[in-house]
Amino acid sequence: MTTKDNLEANQETLGFQTEVKQLLHLMIHSLYSNKEIFLRELISNASDAEDKLRFEALSNDALYEDDGELAIRLAFDKEAKTVTISDNGIGMSRQEVIDHLGTIAKSGTADFMKNLTGDKQQDSQLIGQFGVGFYSSFIVAKKVDVFTRKAGLDKSEGVHWSSEGEGDFSIGSIEKADRGTSIVLHLKDDDVEFADGWRLRSLVKKYSDHIAFPVIMKSEPAPAAEGEEQKAPEDETVNEATALWTLSKSEVKDEDYASFYKHISHDFQEPLSWSHNRVEGKFEYTSLLYLPSKAPFDLYNREVPRGLKLYVQRVFIMDDAEQFLPLYLRFVKGIVDSNDLSLNISREILQTDSAVESMKTALTKRVLDMLSKMAKNDAEKYQSFWDEFGAVIKEGLAEDYANKDKIAKLLRFASTQSGDDKQTHSLDAYIERMQESQDKIYYISAESYAAGISSPHMEIFRKKGIEVLVLSERIDGWMISYLTEFDGKHLQDITKGELDLGDIEDEKDKKEQEEASKTYESLISQIKELLKDQVEDVRVTNRLTDSPACLVSGAHDMDAQMKKIMEAAGQSVPETKPSFEFNPEHPLVKKLNEEQNEERFNDLTHVLFDQAALASGEQLKEPGAFVSRLNKLLLDLSK
Repeated sequence: MTTKDNLEANQETLGFQTEVKQLLHLMIHSLYSNKEIFLRELISNASDAEDKLRFEALSNDALYEDDGELAIRLAFDKEAKTVTISDNGIGMSRQEVIDHLGTIAKSGTADFMKNLTGDKQQDSQLIGQFGVGFYSSFIVAKKVDVFTRKAGLDKSEGVHWSSEGEGDFSIGSIEKADRGTSIVLHLKDDDVEFADGWRLRSLVKKYSDHIAFPVIMKSEPAPAAEGEEQKAPEDETVNEATALWTLSKSEVKDEDYASFYKHISHDFQEPLSWSHNRVEGKFEYTSLLYLPSKAPFDLYNREVPRGLKLYVQRVFIMDDAEQFLPLYLRFVKGIVDSNDLSLNISREILQTDSAVESMKTALTKRVLDMLSKMAKNDAEKYQSFWDEFGAVIKEGLAEDYANKDKIAKLLRFASTQSGDDKQTHSLDAYIERMQESQDKIYYISAESYAAGISSPHMEIFRKKGIEVLVLSERIDGWMISYLTEFDGKHLQDITKGELDLGDIEDEKDKKEQEEASKTYESLISQIKELLKDQVEDVRVTNRLTDSPACLVSGAHDMDAQMKKIMEAAGQSVPETKPSFEFNPEHPLVKKLNEEQNEERFNDLTHVLFDQAALASGEQLKEPGAFVSRLNKLLLDLSK
């Protein structure tokens, strides 16, 4: 390359950002078993650069600089042990080189670094999710040279960047006649296998066959026929160079879909599923949507750029077009190629365009249908999806009212039916198992599965053999407030309101409760007076079989879990008082009813109240007073 011979000016040596140093170290030590992905990453970057030039040139044709044939070139030199990837795309200015190659300007970088474990196999998956891009060069190269010039800048504003992947890099100005970027990899001695035409061709076919730009290499020298001169190598296109989504489904193999997914997502894993569709009618567009098999490390960061790649009439317009899918489907990868949108459309216009809104509705339905089909036909595969992405699907109940019923069918819960905390039970399956006279879907919100199943509120359900769903994820309390019924069945929080088991509760139970309420009328009045500042009501319970007492929230009050989340977020929580229910059959309650000593009566009542609060997962306002009362009662008992 002639630029190598140019005199460099403004040369300086700069240090890598700390995160880049860490990433380079990990790259070299964690991805040694998957070295060949460097070529996929670099060709993918080159393809993006070509796409960006084509888009910028829509409004400024001069950027083509009389060279409109966009292509990626791949060359090697066996003797010099180098591989060179060149593109005639948008290129970079000096500052862009420093910004893009010296730092990781990616939100969530710190979180990514925190998630690394030191386990090479696990870390390699995380690195794949993060997107290694250019830095993958150092998996095979001991030194990397980058020669680049941004389209539209003077040829004197070329840039030469060089590094050995240690702590720093050098950067200088060069003269570069052609726009775009060339990356020269000086291969490590162990990796000279990549300086080979057949090896490079096979990798292009394997990873980059269906990118939209030709990848050009010089043809392999063929032996000359007798008496003829050997032909000079000619340019030949190695890949199909046809945008995969433009082909009909029958023309595309599963492995092509999988490799294209890796190209657009930079993920190392296979996709879990995909949907490829061409829509004709009022709006014409093609979509290719993928469900990843693993959640990215920043899945729960709602501010991270996300969305589909947008093309208009096969011209790349933008990455991360978030207007085509709702936020709760932010994990979906893919492309949408529209024939109806304008080539100069902006993100602002996308937000108000009626065609975009119509496409969003259809694409959302497409993803939900893909998930419904998977849940119905391959429960194991769907379970693996739910384990990774279930928490964000729950967000959809609040965000997507139009598809609420479809989303509800996709939900999975832990249940007392299976006796473990795995979320494997659908609402449909719960309804199928309901008792004959049961007309509600019962659930409990708790800090953990163990706390849920050991709650006093569970006692009557255990006795009657009624299944209860256990909600223990942070989002569950918020999510369930948007799901009041399913398939005509009301969802009932067993810790709220007066418990009505309907026909499951026989007349004998109801009669006994009524009689107990009359028998303990005086006790109810005494406790009400003593706890009047702490409780809304006092009553005999029909929930408890083993515990002496429990606290019950009002039917429309916020549950304890939701209160904790809001308080942790610094939100004000409305003051509400629970009802106090006691079990008339419990020895402690019988003792309380017979207690003549006022001080001891007060102490025992407060202890029962505080125990009930603790069993509900709440924190005591005065833990010292609770301990003091308990110790006093224990001493009295020991006399």
